[in-house]
Amino acid sequence: MKILVLGSAAGGGFPQWNCACPGCRRARTGDPLARPRTQSSLAVTADGERWLLLNASPDLRAQIQANPAMHPADGRGVRHSPIAAAVLTNADIDHVAGLLSLRESQPFALYATPRVHRVLAGNSVFQVLNPDLVPRRGVALGEPFRPADAAGAPLGLEVEAFAVPGKVALYLEDEAAGPGFGSVPEDTVALRVADPAAGTAFYYVPGCAALPPWLADRLYGAPLVLFDGTTWTEDEMQRTGTGTKTAQRMGHMCMSGPDGSIAAFAGLGIGRKVFIHINNTNPVLLEDSPERRAAEAAGWTVAHDGMELSL
Repeated sequence: MKILVLGSAAGGGFPQWNCACPGCRRARTGDPLARPRTQSSLAVTADGERWLLLNASPDLRAQIQANPAMHPADGRGVRHSPIAAAVLTNADIDHVAGLLSLRESQPFALYATPRVHRVLAGNSVFQVLNPDLVPRRGVALGEPFRPADAAGAPLGLEVEAFAVPGKVALYLEDEAAGPGFGSVPEDTVALRVADPAAGTAFYYVPGCAALPPWLADRLYGAPLVLFDGTTWTEDEMQRTGTGTKTAQRMGHMCMSGPDGSIAAFAGLGIGRKVFIHINNTNPVLLEDSPERRAAEAAGWTVAHDGMELSL
């Protein structure tokens, strides 16, 4: 199984278009230690030819162009794409907006929970994906499924979606609903992706607000986990002057501190730990920062666009 990181940043990318924080300024000047990143999305394949998207980043068109594995194959006619299906983990803008770049009458299957499918159905702009060509297939939490292309041909992978701590997408928040803003379990989903033939699997958790014991037990001993790396500290947005919300208020778990993900993952025996969905304010994006050194010393890798992983 091959895994390709199409995009590794959180919403807005790095540098963010309207941000002049120190990291964004360095990235904008071409500093090699502040490598630019697009908004997060993965592609996975079991056979090297047909790929499953995990989320559809707003930057998807540029990501396809930047990665030859995503290009139309020679000898397959004037219209072809190796993208056979997509799975959405939530309805966040940075995970669904890229669907609009896949509207040129190209067949692929779209997998999501009923909650996410209802959100897409409620916005007519997503009808540019002709349902006759792009079948919408439901995903039930906790029930593994074998994704297939639009014609029903299996991709050789098995996926299980399961709820993790988090919250509803910002644009769907309902303040009248109370502290959870109307969140339901389907609003923040992680994925276990397996290649049954090879006996390998990994976890993709791009958004997560906490690591309760049951989730730590589930991830224990995994060969690979790609985990939410949005912020370094809980109050990062406030301290940098780029926002007013804490990491928890945004539905994310910060990296550092006694309640952060670095401490929570210590001792879980995970083969490879990779931070993904990293906000432009997070200093781990800077390869010469003490925060990057601390993360790497704790056994973490910071994802970058174009990173290739295999199991």
